[in-house]
Amino acid sequence: MLDGIDDIDWAALEHAYGTADDVPELLRAAGSADPRVRDGALDELFSSLCHQGSVYSATAAAVPFLARLALDGPGDRLGLLWLLHGAADGAGPEWRQVRRAVAAALPPLLALAADADRSVRRTMVWIIAACEDASLPLMPLLRARLAEEDDAEVRADLVTALGLLDVSPEARQKRNRALLSDAEPLVRGAAVTDLLRTAPLPLPAAWVDAALDVCGAGSVHDGCHPWPAGYRPLGERLLDDPEAALRAVRRGIPLAWELTEKWRDRERDVLPWLAESAADVEDLCRVARVGATLEGGAPAPFLEPSLRSEDPAVRLAAVHAAVRLRVPGALGMVLRLMDELPEETATLAPTPVSAPGAVVRAVVEVFGAAALPVARRVADRPCAGWVDALLPFPELAAGCAADLVRLLPASAGVLASLGPAVGAGAVAALRTGADAGDLDAATLLARVTGDAGPAVAVVRALPDAVARRTAAVRVAAELGPAAGALLPLVEERLLAPARESRTDAAAAIWRVTGRTHDTAPVIADQLARGRDLHEPHLGALRALVAMRLLPDAARTAVEHIAFSPRRVVSGFPCDGTPHPDLTARRLARELLALPG
Repeated sequence: MLDGIDDIDWAALEHAYGTADDVPELLRAAGSADPRVRDGALDELFSSLCHQGSVYSATAAAVPFLARLALDGPGDRLGLLWLLHGAADGAGPEWRQVRRAVAAALPPLLALAADADRSVRRTMVWIIAACEDASLPLMPLLRARLAEEDDAEVRADLVTALGLLDVSPEARQKRNRALLSDAEPLVRGAAVTDLLRTAPLPLPAAWVDAALDVCGAGSVHDGCHPWPAGYRPLGERLLDDPEAALRAVRRGIPLAWELTEKWRDRERDVLPWLAESAADVEDLCRVARVGATLEGGAPAPFLEPSLRSEDPAVRLAAVHAAVRLRVPGALGMVLRLMDELPEETATLAPTPVSAPGAVVRAVVEVFGAAALPVARRVADRPCAGWVDALLPFPELAAGCAADLVRLLPASAGVLASLGPAVGAGAVAALRTGADAGDLDAATLLARVTGDAGPAVAVVRALPDAVARRTAAVRVAAELGPAAGALLPLVEERLLAPARESRTDAAAAIWRVTGRTHDTAPVIADQLARGRDLHEPHLGALRALVAMRLLPDAARTAVEHIAFSPRRVVSGFPCDGTPHPDLTARRLARELLALPG
């Protein structure tokens, strides 16, 4: 069964944990008569040869022996077949070699496609599909199995595999259309899912309805499917067409959040469904984000249970949602929260990505001058999570400037907005901090007094060259011409390997010098090359808006950001604040509106 195993130089091959010289022993153990030895060896083979979906040179070499063990060994046939499927569907530099090895090992295993064990039959279908083009000669076998198979799950898998492998669109569509009247819902679901996978957009409403008739929420969110890359789970495919996705939402399929994360201007459509299912902090943060784009102002009875929750995180998130939705009485809810849960309101982050005090800042952002009672409460007992709420209320901020200095760096924005009004005591405290090497204090001192010397000195005193250049960019961006002495360090940052770092440096140089001939092209390049939702578009857009300049190289990208019906900037993770894509669109449209 394992003939030839010693002819392979296993030490020259690699698996997840290094050299593969332990693989022969594990393969032999997988053929042991002792079930405990077999099971332990199979676990180790899985971990070594197919580690979290990655495959290796040793995986390809082990495949023939795994196939023989699956066919003739005494052990766990199904587990061995799962390992072969994982190998065929694996990723990494060796994936082609591994997939070829699995395809070459398939012929002796094909009889298992009619095995008495339905799980074995299913797994054989998955392996055949995972080999993709190499399995094209096996299409007649799959068709024959579909005609003979009586298990609904196996038949559904055969339908999917045939759809993925069939090179004839006409044959595939004819077969799937016929199966739309099959007696088994699983088979009908597989057929219509395969039809929708390649259907032109917008998706045919009749097929969408047919899919929703037979597919539940679990199959819509089928993130752990066994199929190769060409497969599209139903929910993922529906999201390619916002009207189809909304149709699904209205049928009770939980795609509301995904719909508004992928497509712009769908907040009004999805809010009722998000509100209906809001039960925990994450749900409430989603409601808050969606509500931030709408006029709001209506009662939100769905929030009542969460507003009464014993869990402070849930209560905070519910009040935040009420604020973003402009629910009547939201201002009073925030004041009660500050009285009843002062520490939690100031320091608790409802989610791992939330900023402490977000609800207090949100109420000022949403209600403006009407939030004066909240700002007064902040001025009475300033804390790091709340201080930004004082930005629109300079008189209140000036009255507690000494406290704000103690809250640096959280209070830097508020203190900087006050300028000389911070008072002599605050200036003295900032100078003491700057003399001690505190860059935040030194930078703020420059913004308040105009004396950039201490900030320049702190940057130059940093022991690490990269840290000096990074700090120089930050200080120059904040201080502008006053940071001219740092310009050589900032210009060095233009050679950084990351585009985002070069963009930040270019924006800082412009702030110091006003130069655009050598800075605007760098920033434009960031936008022109950004193709991913997670690209840092916002910094580049803000820089060009500040320059009041739209380089030709960035125009196409800016037009896309301004007018795409899809989200261009990722909102992940959600903390309840407005979607950053809204800011990107607004900035892009500002740029396009510039004269000339």
